Amino acid sequence: MDLSLTQADADALLAMEKHRVDDGVYDYPGFGGALRIPLQSPDNREAFTLDVTRSQINLIKGTYQNRSRGVVILARLDFGGAPHRNPDDVEISCPHLHVYREGFGDRWAISLPSDRFTDPSDTWQLLLEFMQFVNVTVPPDVRRGLFT
Repeated sequence: MDLSLTQADADALLAMEKHRVDDGVYDYPGFGGALRIPLQSPDNREAFTLDVTRSQINLIKGTYQNRSRGVVILARLDFGGAPHRNPDDVEISCPHLHVYREGFGDRWAISLPSDRFTDPSDTWQLLLEFMQFVNVTVPPDVRRGLFT
């Protein structure tokens, strides 16, 4: 199976509306936890996954990512961690956003766009804004935890 996409295909998948697959309730993961939420296109032809992962050691570190085709990362938001070094040797501070780039996958990062992400220190707000960024138009029911 070819895991790479053309840039046009990746852009189309990222822009595609994503809906929850059911009315299930998901608990935002505690420290060291992870959550995998299935999503789908409105016509059910494309499947996506929203991943929410939190560090066990660094309590402010986590990742939100949107995958397609099982393993292709379309977008990933890293927060509370170390800076990222891009293939061109430019370092991007955390939090940062990885968006699929043809030939590189998710190995490139950019600074969080301030017009899309309003408060990088608020992990709950980051999740809501990340879902908007990846076009989750019918979001899953994720419940905030005590340490969200």
